[in-house]
Amino acid sequence: MEKLKLRNVKLEWLNGGVTHLDGGAMFGVVPKALWSRKYDVNEKNQIELRTDPILIQAEGKNFLVESGMGNGKLNEKQKRNFGVLGESSLDSELNQLGLSTEDIHYVLMTHMHFDHACGLTKVINGELVSVFPNAKIITSKIEWDEMRNPNIRSKSTYWKENWQGIEQQVETFEKEWSFGPIKMIHTGGHSDGHAILIIEDEGMTVVHMADIMPTHAHQNPLWVMAYDDYPMDSISAKQKWLEYGISKDAWFTFYHDAVYRAVKFDNEGEITETIERKK
Repeated sequence: MEKLKLRNVKLEWLNGGVTHLDGGAMFGVVPKALWSRKYDVNEKNQIELRTDPILIQAEGKNFLVESGMGNGKLNEKQKRNFGVLGESSLDSELNQLGLSTEDIHYVLMTHMHFDHACGLTKVINGELVSVFPNAKIITSKIEWDEMRNPNIRSKSTYWKENWQGIEQQVETFEKEWSFGPIKMIHTGGHSDGHAILIIEDEGMTVVHMADIMPTHAHQNPLWVMAYDDYPMDSISAKQKWLEYGISKDAWFTFYHDAVYRAVKFDNEGEITETIERKK
């Protein structure tokens, strides 16, 4: 479990599972000859993508960024189509830290696509129940509304199995939500309700751009996914928050990156520091 320690805030990555998705879809209109230099691709043209929640401990609270793939939520066809070779081991990893899922105070959902939200619920005796029964689940109002009423495009990723059973725990925000050093900011782009996280801790900064910069290889503002519903919004937000983060010497953290947990960039977009994912 890799860690990033700020002044008063600690981040730790937990195993939430892994998927393998089409590299062309993940890099949109960018030619494979370019993106494959920056991120490994297999013989099926798939790239490895982690789905690893970040445990943030701050202000005496336990925050979880996203929820992972969960366990037992996917059938065999879905596992095959999404290249899921491993599901979540969140319970055991929290136990190693002296915690349980009941000790999570907030689950911060940048958006509610299935690869971020499958870990929110589980089935017990045929009923969907919350994995984090004592947590407030934070997401944007736009995201929550579309989650429950998806359109013809988004219904493939917003699943009722991932929201039924947690409705009473969800708290939404319009533009921003904050608690202590942590702030969530609505950006749109990848989804209409997509949000990012900013952590400011006594001169140290973390920028978590979630799926508008899912891996270090997506650093170029123009390299956006074919999965993005509003790509121009993704480009604009990525430009803005890259500039902000670089000006603050920030760590950029990742949920999906199979190579790095966090990186720093210089003004030329070159990586200057890294926290690598242990294989």
